[in-house]
Amino acid sequence: MITLIIIIVIVVIIIAYVIKTYNSLIAEIEAVDNSERQIDVQLDRRAKVFDSLINTVRKYMDYEKTVLKDVTDLRTQANNAKSEGDVQTRMAAENEISKIAGSLNVQFENYPDLKANQNVLQLQEEITSTENKLAFSKQAFNDGIEKYNAHKKSMIAGIVVNMFKSKLDKEFIYWNVGSDEKRAELENTRVEL
Repeated sequence: MITLIIIIVIVVIIIAYVIKTYNSLIAEIEAVDNSERQIDVQLDRRAKVFDSLINTVRKYMDYEKTVLKDVTDLRTQANNAKSEGDVQTRMAAENEISKIAGSLNVQFENYPDLKANQNVLQLQEEITSTENKLAFSKQAFNDGIEKYNAHKKSMIAGIVVNMFKSKLDKEFIYWNVGSDEKRAELENTRVEL
């Protein structure tokens, strides 16, 4: 009788642990998905800021059509890749837009009137702020992936993942966040637009 009670207690503990691990992994997957949605919010915000900037600087710059075309083409490429589920192509296109954003401050140096324009200054700040928020969102996404991957590879969680592969065994692709050195290099490099 005591043996039966011990076996029942052990089985209940194992079931409770499996349920707890399952729920924790699902919560981590949802957190990564939410972080990805936050990246989308910042990417949409960036697209709107670029549109506003290009409309504002249209009278000052002769290369704005190229910038607009490049950004529009890259946004279209990113959106198409997103709808097709091609994460790597989407990330590459979005990273190219970040490069354009990083080069704008250098380009503005050539236009003293433009640098003094309040709307442009505000939009420059918006671009910088958006790029910073985007980098933060990408880092949060990558951190969520790290946490999830570490958890799913742990000994007992790995068994639970194998039991519920379709729900718990997710593969995520990391966003390239970029480093401060790379950002400084972009700011010091003039990109021909």
